Amino acid sequence: MEGLPEPKRRNWALRVFAVLFLAVILGFLAWSCWVYVQIENYAGLDQAAPSDAIGVLGAAEYDGEPSPVFKARLDHAYELYKRGIAPLIITLGGTSTLAGASGAEHSEGAVGRDYLMKLGVPETAIIAETESRDTEEQAHRIAVIARTNSLRRLVVVSDGTHLFRIHEICAADGLDVLTSPRTRVSVGDSTAEAERIAHEILSYTAWRLQLHLHMHLH
Repeated sequence: MEGLPEPKRRNWALRVFAVLFLAVILGFLAWSCWVYVQIENYAGLDQAAPSDAIGVLGAAEYDGEPSPVFKARLDHAYELYKRGIAPLIITLGGTSTLAGASGAEHSEGAVGRDYLMKLGVPETAIIAETESRDTEEQAHRIAVIARTNSLRRLVVVSDGTHLFRIHEICAADGLDVLTSPRTRVSVGDSTAEAERIAHEILSYTAWRLQLHLHMHLH
């Protein structure tokens, strides 16, 4: 390299940079495709089987009433409960940031509990978690609740596109978890669906990078 003229050294460095940049782009595309396949597999797979509890991840609530998406999750959990899949339902989610100022009065976990009680589920058969703020926190909190209450296997209910990430987070926390997607409800067009999947790919990737860094630091 020292014998090359300045213009050739510059061109060589640019070529190396271009090759490395292309390799990073291709690697990310391959990774994204793999994650997308996992998301789709879990979204279409109902693993519900006899377990110790059913966990319902929270979604938006409006003045104490579940949004259509949250209601679909709760209804699905209720159907699993009626089928005898588990004797206990865990509702998850803190105060909603989508409900405006009144949202501070209600937590998603409490709204989910109240809705299930209206359907006939006894309060003693529900644990309401009311502090978590996002999907990752809810997945971690359900693992804590499982260990505290000696729950060995859980069925987790959420949107299909969430379930791969939820399963991986719970598995990393040592939890034996099955997944069961809620019934689809119309919440947007194909563009919105693509945005949700892109969000899951990026969120899962960010979580994996954090986990990898944490493992190396310890």
